[in-house]
Amino acid sequence: MSNWPPDPNKAPDNTPAPIQPSLPQNSAGREWQLLEKTLLASIEEQRRARRWGIFFKLLTFGYIISLLLLMGRGCSSSDGKVASIDATKPHIAVVDLQGVISADEKANAIDVSEALEEAFDNDQAKAVVLNINSPGGSPVQSDEIWQKMMALRAEHKDKKLYAVIGDIGASGAYYIASAADEIYVNPSSLVGSIGVIMPSYNVKGLMDKVGVTDRTITAGEYKDILSLTRPLTEFEEQHVKGVLANTHKHFINAVKQGRGAKLKDPEANNLFSGLFWTGEQSIALGLADKAGSIQTVEKDMDIDNVVNYTPVDPMQQLFENFAVKMGAGIGASIEMKLLPDEQANGEMR
Repeated sequence: MSNWPPDPNKAPDNTPAPIQPSLPQNSAGREWQLLEKTLLASIEEQRRARRWGIFFKLLTFGYIISLLLLMGRGCSSSDGKVASIDATKPHIAVVDLQGVISADEKANAIDVSEALEEAFDNDQAKAVVLNINSPGGSPVQSDEIWQKMMALRAEHKDKKLYAVIGDIGASGAYYIASAADEIYVNPSSLVGSIGVIMPSYNVKGLMDKVGVTDRTITAGEYKDILSLTRPLTEFEEQHVKGVLANTHKHFINAVKQGRGAKLKDPEANNLFSGLFWTGEQSIALGLADKAGSIQTVEKDMDIDNVVNYTPVDPMQQLFENFAVKMGAGIGASIEMKLLPDEQANGEMR
């Protein structure tokens, strides 16, 4: 039954109303603060994500532009300038032969031969220089480059081919150098090593100590002729020496054909024994012609324009340039941070 309107004849009910529990006065404020912090954190995270998104887009754009520029350049000059401009003027063409000579390395027959051919085919290239700094390597790769050089010399008789040896031009690298019209060396260069080597080891004693057994199975009596677990028989040793001697003969014939009468008494001076000499000694022995460098060739020909025809991998060049620039930036940053402290220390002293 409804209590309204009140009955005038009924005494008033003085029972107090139940007290409702109330939240602390600052509870609502804390909840709003928490909500506000959550919203602000979300907004900041979105801003950060947008900034990183813009950064990576710019980085990708810069990468694509750099890649296109690198792919667009045919070859580079020795001072890092774009070669397509310099190559249209009279210049000295340079091809690098750096490191071990191998089909899997930069100094391989295909790349070096193609670069040499491109250099010779350019009418503005007044001379070609093979810039050598190599300890040698594959006799096959070396011979293929040597043959290419001899063919180009015969085809372009009006254009000289120089070999310039830096730190070292030995073994297969000298094999190649001998095909040049002239060989320039530094007085302290290492030159020569006209010989052939095939390393062979016997580790059976070591294997016995560690408990390792060789279970190699062959079909063919001499298939394991260079096994590491047994010594060579007399017949096998003579056979291997015969193979090396035949390869050595090819090396000697190539050097004789390339250097001709320039060699000074090869037999008495042990030029084909595998020994090597300094650049100064090699000139006296006829293994090289004169002391000099690429700059010497420039001076002799009165041409100060040098263009490098060595093939460049665009991706590798991009990463190398990026690493150099990043290193330079880090170095500059460190220098700027240290400079005030260094100045302060200087003032204290």
